[in-house]
Amino acid sequence: MTVCSLRLGVTDGIFDAKGLCSRRCDDFAKVSLHYFRLQWPDRLDRPIDAWNLRDAKSQMNIWWIVGLSVAVVLVCILVFRLHAFLTLLLAGLLVAGLTSRQALEQYAESEVAAESFTAKQATGFTNSLAVSRLTTAFGSTAGKIGILIALASVIGGCLSESGAAATIVDRMLKLTGPKRSPEALAVSSFIIGIPVFFDTVFYLMVPLARSLRRAVGKDYVLFLMAIMAGGSIAHSLIPPTPGPLQVAEILDVDVGVMLGVGLIVGGFSSVLSLAAARVINHFVEVPLRELQGDSESDSEPNAAAAGLAEGDRKSPGLMESLWPIIVPVVLITIGSVVSYLTKSGRIETTEMTRLLLLVGDKNIAIAIGLAFAMSLLRYIPTGPRSSLVGRSLASGGNIILITAAGGAFGAMLRQAGIASAVSDLVDADAGLILLPLAFAVTAAIRTLQGSATVAMITSAGVLQGFALADDLPFHPVYLAMAIGAGSKPISWMTDSGFWIMTKMSGMTEAEGLKVISPMTTAMGLATLSVSVVLAWLAPGI
Repeated sequence: MTVCSLRLGVTDGIFDAKGLCSRRCDDFAKVSLHYFRLQWPDRLDRPIDAWNLRDAKSQMNIWWIVGLSVAVVLVCILVFRLHAFLTLLLAGLLVAGLTSRQALEQYAESEVAAESFTAKQATGFTNSLAVSRLTTAFGSTAGKIGILIALASVIGGCLSESGAAATIVDRMLKLTGPKRSPEALAVSSFIIGIPVFFDTVFYLMVPLARSLRRAVGKDYVLFLMAIMAGGSIAHSLIPPTPGPLQVAEILDVDVGVMLGVGLIVGGFSSVLSLAAARVINHFVEVPLRELQGDSESDSEPNAAAAGLAEGDRKSPGLMESLWPIIVPVVLITIGSVVSYLTKSGRIETTEMTRLLLLVGDKNIAIAIGLAFAMSLLRYIPTGPRSSLVGRSLASGGNIILITAAGGAFGAMLRQAGIASAVSDLVDADAGLILLPLAFAVTAAIRTLQGSATVAMITSAGVLQGFALADDLPFHPVYLAMAIGAGSKPISWMTDSGFWIMTKMSGMTEAEGLKVISPMTTAMGLATLSVSVVLAWLAPGI
């Protein structure tokens, strides 16, 4: 006879049950748990049976899968220097391959209940191969965000090469005056950073910061950090940049809501971050070093930043420069408001509402913005003009691949059961503490592997269970804001942006650690603070 043993710890003590079964440990466990229920009925919040044990085992498995997939992301990027697209694709395939059939069946049942799957589709999904599920999710994500990112890339190219971005900066400086030049840099970077990637924003703005340093003889660190306070925060909070766009997709947040709240949170966060920049500037001094190719042309930063040649070239006017940014923002916001009002039954669906929903669609709105941006082509020389769209799409294509791979990775985690696992781990009733938790998870991934976009996509995939919970005490857009906040700290040697900023500004690595790393931490904490306060004051949007 095989003797089985079980020790169960309770408040009143520990008991031993031996020799209760001679067949299988499963039978013994059922008998022991039944005895436990009889002895301490008030100590159990819910029944304990074989199904509960199976669920516990399933939860353990999903966290092993999450741990392995995150480890793969970190090792591939840090050790093997693998491209983010290949890394996220590999991590997604790993998750898909390790997902149990039971998890797939549970996911399919939930999709049938939500009327997203038919019974036939659910059966086909459960029996599908891992690589098939991965490629389907990849294509779905690319279809949702691909056009938007591609068109936004072309808009960014038109703004930077036509001199429109430089016009915005120049007018802001004239409006604020020399004493408020840091504020002008921050506001300009924030506006330009909505459709333009941050590395491009920094390329455009750093000659201006160097010129201001030559003019005033001090505050070089403040000028550089002002660019970060505007452009970097916009990059992590406001669509159509890929990080916030994909986070909104994963967390099922309307793009218009993400855009509107991102503008509000980003605006307040930039103000707080600029105050932090002044503190850092007080303690750290960075000399203005000559860079390779440096010349007196830096004293005309508008032309240098925009790639303009000196001479008869004209620059676009302020409103002409702003239309490609303002129009999509306004149209997407209108579309989101109309969609909310029609779904809530506050207004009836008419031909006018259908028209507003059409032009308010994110792809249509950004296409209309592109039409305004194309009017800027006449300010670009013939040579660069002919290749601008191709070069912009090539740059955008790289971002689309990374973002789609990240979306597929998140979808595989969702199919593996991460949503229920996260919601069981930390109850959505925990309240505002969920926002610091999302911040910490994202910041840890960001610090380890460097890329803010990869950190946001990975974290959103892991934490999507919170956003999908029915009892979440605030709108999921605040969770997206907390993830964006967590993508700021800590920029250091693993971050490509760290090297761009140090090399373009002339800072040493040690100076970068004293300036950029504390500044990104301050930006993250400022954004998190604003998100928590708004989630407390206006939880339902």
